[in-house]
Amino acid sequence: MDKKMTLLMFSGDYDKALAAFILANSAREMNIEVSIFFAFWGLFILRNPEHGTMEDKTNFEKMFGALTPKGPEDLPLSKMNFSGLGKQMLLEMMRDDEAPRLIDFVEGARKKGVKFYGCKLSMEIMGLKQEELIPELEVVTAETFIQEALESDIQLFI
Repeated sequence: MDKKMTLLMFSGDYDKALAAFILANSAREMNIEVSIFFAFWGLFILRNPEHGTMEDKTNFEKMFGALTPKGPEDLPLSKMNFSGLGKQMLLEMMRDDEAPRLIDFVEGARKKGVKFYGCKLSMEIMGLKQEELIPELEVVTAETFIQEALESDIQLFI
């Protein structure tokens, strides 16, 4: 029997994204089909720092784009961030334990065939363009995610 897992990634916090991508990679290693629907702050996980654009954006969208994380390694911690010091401590502890960073888990998920969906409405509201995000991202409506979730054995909201 084929198994399926869907995640709704709403958070833009490093530690929460790390947990989501550990689960996604682990599920793929167990031959479970995985799709992740990225909405609002979660979209910053897939932002490609090399493909940012200010073209065809309002002043608010330009300002928002300049002030928000440029990719997975720019995300803050959900707790104890301390202006970035807490995150640096976490990254150092991860290095000491030879644990992969978030970007490594994102790349692993891309290679393993995790489906990446971006919420169309969230992207429009936040002024994000598809070319600013990873190429595997498919922009879809909430209805698409709901259909995926209805067909899944596991649904998680992070």
